[in-house]
Amino acid sequence: MTKPLVVSIPHSLGREEAMRRLKTGLSRAASSVPMLTVDEERWEDNRMIFHVSALGQGAAGHVDVADDHVQVEVVLPWLLQRFAEAAQAAIRSRGQLLLTKKS
Repeated sequence: MTKPLVVSIPHSLGREEAMRRLKTGLSRAASSVPMLTVDEERWEDNRMIFHVSALGQGAAGHVDVADDHVQVEVVLPWLLQRFAEAAQAAIRSRGQLLLTKKS
């Protein structure tokens, strides 16, 4: 089994507001990336469990929402492992945009 890709994103929104923003965030992110499809997205308390597809390959993971940070953990298939660094940067960037407190 491959090692999961883990990204931690700090925020100052509190758990409830971060969850509210994230509940629409995955679908919006997928719509802006033509090759990414959200196959499953479900919430269990403060954890979102998801399965996405890209380039014909599936990836599964979860997002844990805490009061001061969000942790994304995803297991990429071997074919997508070579894009792990780019995926990590994209997850961090999109997550920070979504969780940035608007003034």
